Amino acid sequence: MFVALRDLRFARGRFALISSVIVLITILVGFLSGLAGGLAWQNVSGILALPFDKMVLAASDNGAATDFSSSSITQKQADTWAEAEGVTSATPVGITTSRAESESGEAAITIVGYGASPNQELSPEATVADIPRSIVLSTGAADALDAQIGDTVTIAGFKLLVSAVGDDWWYSHTPVAYTSLADWQDIAATQREGTIFATGVAVTGSPQWDQVASNTHTTAKGQLASLTAIPAFASEVGSLGMMIAMLFSISALVIGAFFTVWTIQRSGDIAILKALGAATRTLMKDALGQAGVVLATGVAVGVAAVIGVGAIVPAALPFLVSPLTTALPAALLVILGLAGAAVGVRSVTSVNPLSALGGAR
Repeated sequence: MFVALRDLRFARGRFALISSVIVLITILVGFLSGLAGGLAWQNVSGILALPFDKMVLAASDNGAATDFSSSSITQKQADTWAEAEGVTSATPVGITTSRAESESGEAAITIVGYGASPNQELSPEATVADIPRSIVLSTGAADALDAQIGDTVTIAGFKLLVSAVGDDWWYSHTPVAYTSLADWQDIAATQREGTIFATGVAVTGSPQWDQVASNTHTTAKGQLASLTAIPAFASEVGSLGMMIAMLFSISALVIGAFFTVWTIQRSGDIAILKALGAATRTLMKDALGQAGVVLATGVAVGVAAVIGVGAIVPAALPFLVSPLTTALPAALLVILGLAGAAVGVRSVTSVNPLSALGGAR
């Protein structure tokens, strides 16, 4: 990379221009990925907090799966799953959105009833306390209600004691609170006609999934597949995913075009090196190494900017900073940028050196 590094030192203006473009593209991709990740997290984190291999929901008359808002599981269906061979645990889960009030505020939250008894473990951070009429608030619900451990929260006329404050759980963009299944059933009965046992069943183990589902007129889906049962999740993430994919495509074209022009401007140097006996493979390594330096510099600055701004954005903005929203897009940008640069370099290194020298001189 002797020639490539000397060219970078000589053409500081071009280096700064291309690096600036890469930084801006990285910031744009990073922010869009962070926003998509934040919106997804505010849709599904309350479900992913529950331990299960597959989530069982009621099937419609035509055999299709219903979503969480319309699924209704009977106690007989839940018991059948619990007694099926190969099932380690089958815990009924109830989900409903309601209005919660405290002495200091009120907010719409999603109530998740979990377990047949009030001491079922929810996560390593919090449990539904073994106290009648108790509730575990997520940090978002606690902030919205301005409630702390020991306070009382009123939901649908029922007074619940805040026994713990857990992680940042969300469901369909509303903060989550966990109760025992019995308390959830009382709350849900005030919002739906008749009584309802549960919304679904969180099942762990390795039963004959299809057979048990057919016998109980239910459907069983894995963790990722079950997330599509959350209203608007699939369409929301699908739209943002398409935007990110299009942005990656545009980024590859823009970066590739920049490196193509830069490489063409170096065609005279490349022709001299070929005339002196440099192999095409060596020239490719030289040019791609130069592109790699520029890409790595620009992407690193862009990722640092995304992480820095992501750490100070207001809590009201759903923004997720994680390797999935920073490191993965950065790696893809470098790969796509090198692919675009390879196309541009190939068009120059494949020409006859005499022809290139004639055109350049």
